[in-house]
Amino acid sequence: MKTRTLLLLSVAVGLAILLAGGVLLLQLANEQSVVEPAAIGAAVSVGDVDVTVVNVTETDGLLAVDVEIGGVDDSDGIDSFRLVTSDRPLEPITAPADGRCTEITVAEQQCRIEFDVSAAEGSSRVMVLRRGDDQRNWALSGS
Repeated sequence: MKTRTLLLLSVAVGLAILLAGGVLLLQLANEQSVVEPAAIGAAVSVGDVDVTVVNVTETDGLLAVDVEIGGVDDSDGIDSFRLVTSDRPLEPITAPADGRCTEITVAEQQCRIEFDVSAAEGSSRVMVLRRGDDQRNWALSGS
Protein backbone atom coordinates (compact mmCIF):
# COMPACT_ATOMS: atom_id res chain seq x y z
CA MET A 1 0.00 0.00 0.00
CA LYS A 2 1.02 3.53 -0.56
CA THR A 3 1.85 5.86 2.27
CA ARG A 4 -0.93 8.23 1.28
CA THR A 5 -3.54 5.44 1.49
CA LEU A 6 -2.32 4.43 4.95
CA LEU A 7 -2.46 8.03 6.15
CA LEU A 8 -6.04 8.44 4.88
CA LEU A 9 -7.08 5.18 6.57
CA SER A 10 -5.52 6.26 9.88
CA VAL A 11 -7.34 9.62 9.72
CA ALA A 12 -10.63 7.81 9.00
CA VAL A 13 -10.12 5.44 11.94
CA GLY A 14 -9.23 8.39 14.20
CA LEU A 15 -12.45 10.19 13.20
CA ALA A 16 -14.49 7.04 13.86
CA ILE A 17 -12.97 6.74 17.35
CA LEU A 18 -13.63 10.42 18.02
CA LEU A 19 -17.27 10.04 16.93
CA ALA A 20 -17.75 6.95 19.13
CA GLY A 21 -16.25 8.81 22.09
CA GLY A 22 -18.61 11.73 21.54
CA VAL A 23 -21.64 9.42 21.45
CA LEU A 24 -20.52 7.74 24.69
CA LEU A 25 -20.00 11.14 26.33
CA LEU A 26 -23.55 12.18 25.41
CA GLN A 27 -24.94 8.93 26.84
CA LEU A 28 -23.09 9.45 30.11
CA ALA A 29 -24.19 13.09 30.34
CA ASN A 30 -27.87 12.10 30.02
CA GLU A 31 -27.66 9.19 32.48
CA GLN A 32 -29.53 9.54 35.77
CA SER A 33 -27.52 7.59 38.35
CA VAL A 34 -28.58 9.45 41.48
CA VAL A 35 -29.91 7.21 44.21
CA GLU A 36 -32.95 8.87 45.78
CA PRO A 37 -33.04 8.56 49.58
CA ALA A 38 -35.62 6.21 51.03
CA ALA A 39 -38.17 7.68 53.42
CA ILE A 40 -38.04 6.84 57.08
CA GLY A 41 -40.82 4.32 57.70
CA ALA A 42 -40.83 3.01 54.12
CA ALA A 43 -40.04 -0.66 53.55
CA VAL A 44 -37.34 -1.11 50.90
CA SER A 45 -35.49 -4.07 49.42
CA VAL A 46 -31.77 -3.79 48.78
CA GLY A 47 -30.56 -6.89 46.98
CA ASP A 48 -31.62 -9.78 49.21
CA VAL A 49 -32.32 -7.71 52.36
CA ASP A 50 -35.58 -6.03 53.37
CA VAL A 51 -35.11 -2.92 55.54
CA THR A 52 -37.40 -0.39 57.18
CA VAL A 53 -35.85 2.51 59.08
CA VAL A 54 -38.28 3.14 61.93
CA ASN A 55 -36.65 5.86 64.02
CA VAL A 56 -33.40 7.85 64.31
CA THR A 57 -31.96 9.41 67.47
CA GLU A 58 -28.62 11.06 68.19
CA THR A 59 -27.48 11.34 71.80
CA ASP A 60 -24.04 12.00 73.28
CA GLY A 61 -22.14 11.28 70.06
CA LEU A 62 -24.06 8.08 69.28
CA LEU A 63 -26.43 7.90 66.32
CA ALA A 64 -28.98 5.10 66.80
CA VAL A 65 -31.04 3.93 63.82
CA ASP A 66 -33.95 1.64 64.75
CA VAL A 67 -34.66 -0.78 61.90
CA GLU A 68 -36.74 -3.78 60.94
CA ILE A 69 -34.43 -6.00 58.91
CA GLY A 70 -34.50 -9.49 57.43
CA GLY A 71 -34.65 -11.56 54.29
CA VAL A 72 -31.41 -13.55 54.27
CA ASP A 73 -28.96 -15.24 56.63
CA ASP A 74 -25.79 -13.16 56.38
CA SER A 75 -22.66 -14.14 58.25
CA ASP A 76 -21.14 -10.68 57.58
CA GLY A 77 -23.82 -9.14 59.78
CA ILE A 78 -24.41 -5.44 59.30
CA ASP A 79 -21.03 -4.69 57.70
CA SER A 80 -22.73 -3.57 54.48
CA PHE A 81 -24.11 -0.46 56.26
CA ARG A 82 -22.16 2.83 56.33
CA LEU A 83 -22.92 6.26 57.69
CA VAL A 84 -21.62 9.08 55.52
CA THR A 85 -21.07 12.32 57.41
CA SER A 86 -19.81 15.70 56.26
CA ASP A 87 -16.19 14.64 56.61
CA ARG A 88 -15.95 10.82 56.61
CA PRO A 89 -17.74 7.48 56.23
CA LEU A 90 -18.32 5.55 59.46
CA GLU A 91 -18.79 1.84 60.05
CA PRO A 92 -21.49 0.58 62.42
CA ILE A 93 -20.66 -0.52 65.95
CA THR A 94 -20.74 -4.33 65.82
CA ALA A 95 -19.99 -5.26 69.44
CA PRO A 96 -22.95 -7.18 70.90
CA ALA A 97 -25.23 -5.09 73.10
CA ASP A 98 -28.87 -5.21 74.16
CA GLY A 99 -31.05 -4.32 71.16
CA ARG A 100 -28.14 -3.77 68.78
CA CYS A 101 -28.14 -5.42 65.33
CA THR A 102 -25.30 -7.90 64.98
CA GLU A 103 -26.54 -10.09 62.13
CA ILE A 104 -29.11 -10.27 59.37
CA THR A 105 -31.45 -13.26 59.45
CA VAL A 106 -34.19 -14.61 57.20
CA ALA A 107 -36.77 -13.83 59.88
CA GLU A 108 -37.47 -10.13 60.21
CA GLN A 109 -36.13 -8.62 63.43
CA GLN A 110 -36.33 -5.25 65.11
CA CYS A 111 -32.98 -3.95 66.28
CA ARG A 112 -30.75 -0.88 66.36
CA ILE A 113 -27.77 0.03 64.18
CA GLU A 114 -25.44 2.42 66.02
CA PHE A 115 -22.68 4.71 64.78
CA ASP A 116 -20.13 6.65 66.83
CA VAL A 117 -20.45 10.21 65.45
CA SER A 118 -18.58 11.93 68.30
CA ALA A 119 -15.60 12.78 66.05
CA ALA A 120 -17.65 13.61 62.96
CA GLU A 121 -17.90 17.25 61.92
CA GLY A 122 -21.12 18.83 60.68
CA SER A 123 -24.67 17.56 60.94
CA SER A 124 -24.98 15.72 57.61
CA ARG A 125 -25.95 12.07 58.17
CA VAL A 126 -26.69 9.66 55.32
CA MET A 127 -26.92 5.93 56.00
CA VAL A 128 -26.00 3.76 53.01
CA LEU A 129 -26.71 0.06 52.51
CA ARG A 130 -24.95 -1.64 49.61
CA ARG A 131 -25.74 -5.25 48.69
CA GLY A 132 -24.11 -6.51 45.49
CA ASP A 133 -24.99 -4.03 42.75
CA ASP A 134 -27.91 -2.52 44.71
CA GLN A 135 -27.63 0.50 46.97
CA ARG A 136 -30.10 2.48 49.06
CA ASN A 137 -29.62 5.69 51.06
CA TRP A 138 -31.49 7.22 53.98
CA ALA A 139 -31.06 10.94 54.72
CA LEU A 140 -30.95 11.06 58.53
CA SER A 141 -29.97 14.73 59.00
CA GLY A 142 -32.36 16.71 61.12
CA SER A 143 -34.12 13.56 62.28
